[in-house]
Amino acid sequence: MEMEFLLFLQELRNPILDFFFSNITLLGNAGIIWIIACIVMLCTKKYRKYGILFAISLVICFLVGNIFLKNVIARERPCWVNTDIALLIPNPKDYSFPSGHSMHSFVGALSIWYANKKWGIGAFILAGLIAFSRMYLFVHYPTDVIAGIGIGLLVTFLVHKIAGKRLCITNYCRLEERHGVLK
Repeated sequence: MEMEFLLFLQELRNPILDFFFSNITLLGNAGIIWIIACIVMLCTKKYRKYGILFAISLVICFLVGNIFLKNVIARERPCWVNTDIALLIPNPKDYSFPSGHSMHSFVGALSIWYANKKWGIGAFILAGLIAFSRMYLFVHYPTDVIAGIGIGLLVTFLVHKIAGKRLCITNYCRLEERHGVLK
């Protein structure tokens, strides 16, 4: 069923979508757009604590998803299984599950959303486009993308919940500060 969905997406290919999704996916290569966003947050006093949590989330996801899960599960990519589809991007060398692009994109989107809701909306749109591009480009199955999104969101939520409280950037901490509970 997943392969059928990916083959359906291949029927939608046209020069405009090919160009668009080939370039959108580049933003997620090595998590570069999200690493840049994280560095910007780290360099900005107002968002520095959010940047720290962003960085922690990226590192945890890289270790759990890219280093551990990809190699333990060792799922072949759709482009390795069906070699009849011409790839629009270089053939990835690592395994498919979970999608690192999707995982890191949603770490970035949720981290930015925690810091600034307006920017977060744009970040979620970009993350969704990057995640979809991985299926359109025939390098990930839908479950790879869904798992990547889920892991990215879960890790980021937990990091903000646990470490965010220690760094005192959660709403709970702000309420305590206002009422003089924290010193």
